[in-house]
Amino acid sequence: MAGAEFFGAEERKEVNEVLDTGILFRYGFDEARKGMFKAKELEAEAEKFTGAKFAHAVSSGSTAVTTSLAAAGIGLGDEVIVTPFTFVATIEAVMLIGALPVFAEIDETLCLSSEGIKAVLTPKTKGICLVHMCGAAADMDAIMPLVKEHNLTLVEDAGQALGAFHKGTSVGLFGKTGCFSFDFFKITTAGEGGLCITNDETAYNHMAEYSDHGHTHQGSNRGMEPHHIMGTNFRLSETNAAIGKVQMQRIETIRTHNKKHKAILKSALAQMEGITFRHMPDPEGDSATFLNFFMPTAELSQKVMAQFAEDGIAGFNYWYTNMYHFINQWDHIKELKSPNKLGIHHFGAPQDYKALKLPKSNEVVGRLISLGVKANWPAEELEAFKNQMVASIKKVLA
Repeated sequence: MAGAEFFGAEERKEVNEVLDTGILFRYGFDEARKGMFKAKELEAEAEKFTGAKFAHAVSSGSTAVTTSLAAAGIGLGDEVIVTPFTFVATIEAVMLIGALPVFAEIDETLCLSSEGIKAVLTPKTKGICLVHMCGAAADMDAIMPLVKEHNLTLVEDAGQALGAFHKGTSVGLFGKTGCFSFDFFKITTAGEGGLCITNDETAYNHMAEYSDHGHTHQGSNRGMEPHHIMGTNFRLSETNAAIGKVQMQRIETIRTHNKKHKAILKSALAQMEGITFRHMPDPEGDSATFLNFFMPTAELSQKVMAQFAEDGIAGFNYWYTNMYHFINQWDHIKELKSPNKLGIHHFGAPQDYKALKLPKSNEVVGRLISLGVKANWPAEELEAFKNQMVASIKKVLA
C-alpha cells in the first residue's frame, strides 16, 4: 500500500482544484476547467518517469490490460501465451477481448520463463501477455530474442510493477504496448485507475480512441469528431487523475524508501539456512514493493504462513491463502464460466485447462512467501516486524 501511505495536502489540493471547477470529465469544457487537464498532467508525469513516448490513463489496471491488448492488435481467436501466476484480471482481459489463453510455466523470477514460452509455442501463437509479477521485471534478455525470432506481439502487464526497470528500460516498453495499475494497493495510487504506455504512435492513438468509444479528440466540438475505430468507455475521471498526478511525482521517493526497508528485511532472512530469494535479472531495477522468498518445501511454506497468521505477520502464499493470483484456485477460468459466449467458447480452448500440467509453476508458487514492503515504515515498527518475522520462521524450523 505504498502510495496510499503518502496521501497528504498535495493530493487534496489537486482534487479540490477539480472540484472547484466542477469539471470531472477529462475531455472538453476548456473554458470552465480553467486550463486544468489532470489526466493529461498525469500522463505527462508517467512519460517523464518511464521514458515512454506516449502514455494514456484509463479507469483501472484491468481496463489498461484490455486497452493494451486491443491497441497491439490482439483479438478474436488469437492464441496468446499467458502466465498461471498473476492477478486473474490478466486472463480475464485476454478472454474477454476474444483471444485464447495458452498457459506456460514460470520460474523463480515469478514471471514467464523463456523455457516455458518455448514449450508452448506453435504456428498459431500470435503473442505473449507477459506479467512482471510482484514488483520486478521478467528475464527480458532471455524473452526478447524469442519475441523477435517468432515475430510475436508482446504486451506487458506491469500492473504490479510500476517503478521497475530492466537495465535502464522501464517495464512496459519492451513490447508493443504495456500497462500499469493505480489501484489502492499499488506503489502509486489514484484510488482506482490504470495507465497504458507505448513508443508506437499508432498504438497510442488506438489506446486513446479505443478507451473513449472511438473519439479522436480532434477539435473542440465533442461528438462531432470523425470515428476511425470502435471502442468503449474506459475513461479515467479528473478527480482520480488529480491524485495519480501527485502520486507519480512521489514515486522515486517511495521507491527509495521501499528499497531501504526491503534490504533490512532481506538481510535478516539471508542469515537463515534454507531460505532463498526470488531471482531478479536486474536487482537494481526492482521497485521493491514486495519481498519474495522461498522455503525449501511447500510444506514448510504452508507451516510458516500458519505461524505468521498466529503471530500477526501479514504475508501471502498464493497457493494456500489467496484465491485470485494462481491458477489452482481459478475453477471459473478452467471451466470457462461466463454469463455470455466468449471467443474461446466458439474457437475452443487451445489447452485442456482442467488437466494442465505446470509442475515448475506449482513448485515455485508452493514454496513462495511474499511480504508487502511499506514505504512509510517507522523504524521501530520495521524493527518489530523484522524480529517477529524471524522468530516466527524459527519456530517452524526448530
